Amino acid sequence: MFQSFDVTSRPEDGPPRLAALRAKMAAAGLDGFLVPRADAHHGEYVAPYDERLSWLTGFTGSAGFCAALADVAGVFIDGRYRVQVRSQVDLAHFTPVKWPEEKLGDWLVEQLPEGGRVGFDPWLHSVEEIARLRETGNGSGIELVSSDNLVDAIWVDQPAPPKGQIILHPLEHAGEAHEEKRRALAGKLTLRGEQAAVLTLPDSIAWLLNIRGSDIARNPVPHAFAILHASGELDLFCAPGKLSEEVRSHLGANVHCQPTAAFGPALRALRGAVRLDRASAPVWVADQLANAEIKLGQDPCILPKARKNASELKGMEAAHLRDAAAMCRFLSWLDEAAPAGGLTEIDVVRRLEEERRRDPLLRDISFETIAGTGPHGAIVHYRVSEESNREIVPGDILLVDSGGQYADGTTDITRTIATGAVTEEQKACFTRVLQGMISISTLRWPAGLAGRDLDALARAPLWRAGQDYDHGTGHGVGAYLSVHEGPQRLSRVSDTPLQTGMILSNEPGYYREGAFGIRIENLIHVITAPDLPGADAREMLAFATLTWVPIDRRLIRPEMLSGPEREWLDGYHDACRQRLADLLDGSARTWLDAATRNL
Repeated sequence: MFQSFDVTSRPEDGPPRLAALRAKMAAAGLDGFLVPRADAHHGEYVAPYDERLSWLTGFTGSAGFCAALADVAGVFIDGRYRVQVRSQVDLAHFTPVKWPEEKLGDWLVEQLPEGGRVGFDPWLHSVEEIARLRETGNGSGIELVSSDNLVDAIWVDQPAPPKGQIILHPLEHAGEAHEEKRRALAGKLTLRGEQAAVLTLPDSIAWLLNIRGSDIARNPVPHAFAILHASGELDLFCAPGKLSEEVRSHLGANVHCQPTAAFGPALRALRGAVRLDRASAPVWVADQLANAEIKLGQDPCILPKARKNASELKGMEAAHLRDAAAMCRFLSWLDEAAPAGGLTEIDVVRRLEEERRRDPLLRDISFETIAGTGPHGAIVHYRVSEESNREIVPGDILLVDSGGQYADGTTDITRTIATGAVTEEQKACFTRVLQGMISISTLRWPAGLAGRDLDALARAPLWRAGQDYDHGTGHGVGAYLSVHEGPQRLSRVSDTPLQTGMILSNEPGYYREGAFGIRIENLIHVITAPDLPGADAREMLAFATLTWVPIDRRLIRPEMLSGPEREWLDGYHDACRQRLADLLDGSARTWLDAATRNL
């Protein structure tokens, strides 16, 4: 298992750290400084070395940033974290800001009406982000200033940067040799008249070269940079100690391994048209390309990585079956233990991870397990600690969101469980969430539509009751890679057309602050829709299910379901039983038979 480190702060740590940051700002002649949850590679997850936001503010969510000014410090968070942030930061010194509803540029203009100098670390902000800020602040007198990182200057016990070993990802699971991938992408660069593409995203580099790493907890990716040339050759920049002779041999003569310090000189040596991902390339990288013609576009690995090949899908299906067996053993245990009382959220986390560790192909969990009982379930990305650990009172609704990183695939599943008698209102809320999840599961749509075109269908049952949830309906998932993967999403803002091979989560929810939370999550993948008699001759797509774990029937109000919805649920449970029966025995098999009975 990956060794994790706690670099977060308590709410009371924030004010003195903020004061120290402001002193550095004043010494540097700055009126503000931006502190994102980001690293130089601009993936979603960061190593302890880069946990600047949580160290400064106490907020531990996976997305957000702080804009620290002389007299106000805004902590920008999206809908997933608006309950959590209020319990983690000192509200007398840090002000939560609803983002993306309120844009950083507009906020800065409002807070600095006379203008001012706002510093940022050029490694931690993308080209697109800074360009957008400069456009918003145009004419406001606000100057964005590239700066050394002022948080690093005051963080005296900052952990060292990670230097985990790089390992091979077998062709059996990758499905395509890295030479073939490089050749295909290089051909596309040539067609666009581009001489090279700069890669900074760790999962792109891992996918392209059929390697994996251990620099980010729960995500098997290496910290590295790369330059892919139109010839198909590639320059790889990372700490030399990460590369064994086996890995160097795998990469071959056309992948040139160099230390990280050589990245800057290599960028400055590039000539001609060079592709740079506008959304993820750091400003620092763009600043080095003075001798090249920058072509802002998308990382060329993003789309082919998202469209899983047959080998990757086969591995994901196998991993999900084994993971489902672990989940069923866990749920069987929970149903027996919870009614007696005495269980805590930490007990639940530990038992579930024990069940997954029985699989020899498990490499890690895919994210910190979320186990929230009662009011903690309403904190969308709740993470239990010794301080917050809550006893599971019989009758609580327990939300468990978890997953595994297996050698052949990545899983992510949420189940909401009744630990005793629940109210009819709670059942009604659960049933509406279930209806939304079924709506996505059974959907057919014309090719060319994006996640934003589908997202509302999952919300419609909740909307009819005046309810909703403040997160997307689904995110992309990698194949033994990051559990959150783009560009595909089911959300109001996703404009990427869905294509066959893409894997997404399907996870509508409902959260009543201070009371309970509900979420049901399966992973699904995009397929060509089966033919229908009399249908138009147009390309249609559909979803196929990857996750096979029973949904808690005790939380369902059957009379609220339509005939087709009941038919889907009974069919889903029949499929769970058929797929898992041979993987379970004893009490877990008995539990499976009972949990998959028809409504």
